Amino acid sequence: MPSALPQGDPAPSSGELPPSALEGLGTRPFGVYVHVPFCAARCGYCDFNTYTPGELGSSASPESWLEGFKHELSLAARVLGSAPPVETVFIGGGTPSLLGVSGLSEVLDGVRSTFGLAEGAEVTTESNPESTSPEFFAGLREAGYNRISLGMQSAASHVLKILDRKHTAGRAVAAAREARAAGIEHVNLDLIYGTPGETDSDLKATLEAVLSAGVDHVSAYALIVEEGTALARRISRGELPAPDDDVLADRYEMIDDMLGGAGMRWYEVSNWARDVAAECRHNLGYWLGGDWWGFGPGAHSHVGGVRWWNVKHPARYASVLASGASPAAGRETLTPAEAQSERVLLEIRLAQGMPLSALPSPSEASRAAADGLLSPEALAEGRCVLTRRGRLLADALVHRLLA
Repeated sequence: MPSALPQGDPAPSSGELPPSALEGLGTRPFGVYVHVPFCAARCGYCDFNTYTPGELGSSASPESWLEGFKHELSLAARVLGSAPPVETVFIGGGTPSLLGVSGLSEVLDGVRSTFGLAEGAEVTTESNPESTSPEFFAGLREAGYNRISLGMQSAASHVLKILDRKHTAGRAVAAAREARAAGIEHVNLDLIYGTPGETDSDLKATLEAVLSAGVDHVSAYALIVEEGTALARRISRGELPAPDDDVLADRYEMIDDMLGGAGMRWYEVSNWARDVAAECRHNLGYWLGGDWWGFGPGAHSHVGGVRWWNVKHPARYASVLASGASPAAGRETLTPAEAQSERVLLEIRLAQGMPLSALPSPSEASRAAADGLLSPEALAEGRCVLTRRGRLLADALVHRLLA
């Protein structure tokens, strides 16, 4: 959950949505995101809306956050009315595992009692490897969690040190194995590639470790140096080199080759899964224009073309909700043109691609195919599907397709 919030328009204190947003509720995928804003320590590359104990002091706590979350659940139930059962739940952060089994169980129980869970609902929590154990995973499985996403980042100790990660190099793989042994159905490992000081050998060893863990999903993201982070300051002082775009492209191809060679298929530019069942359905809801309510400080929501975002600070979040008001800091209603642009931006990233008819200028797709960015075969069938070169240049391609 990025720390910066957009401007947008004022949001009503009641949280009420326009009738047009509620039309069709239930015909689109409906998910719940819960943002847990607490971390034991701040990683040097992170600009998410998170807080360490020293940063919060006595102004907020997991207990006050949980109370605010319960108030927001009641608000959501009033606003949405006859909301459909939740198809996906994703607890992110921050470090949700700091809540422990009891806290995470209480969060899921709140969602379940407010909305109900659809049959076969996907229920995910992010976890940091160092705050997990076999008992932790067993407790989550009993509570109803069936998917775990672990922040591994790298198997190289010196890379973890540059990223300010606290777990040891082997802990993420051990945690993944513990999760599978506890009966967690789906386990993801998150990787970051292109960290200053990382070598090809480091990444190869990381991928070998990932494949040895027996996980069925991998997310891999190029390091982005965010302004205002400790890592950005180190790079600006010349202590570390900035990531190199050519190196990042080579590393992406290595990831795709090794994961693909082991039977993991890319289904989104930065995500690979063992099979369709292992794909993250919650994120697919984002990419395919579904509805979701985002709970917690700084969380974003989207229902029927209306998007809104909560106040950032946990203390403010809890106090606003305690007063009976919505914690929304602002919102926007997407115009048809904005909705079309967003559709292209998100759907083009998927392996299934998107319909050629959804583009404002289909002729540009033909030029992109000639440049090796889109599959000519898929285009002949009326779909825009990225080639691997297209995946590497997806952001620039979107600008072309929308021009």
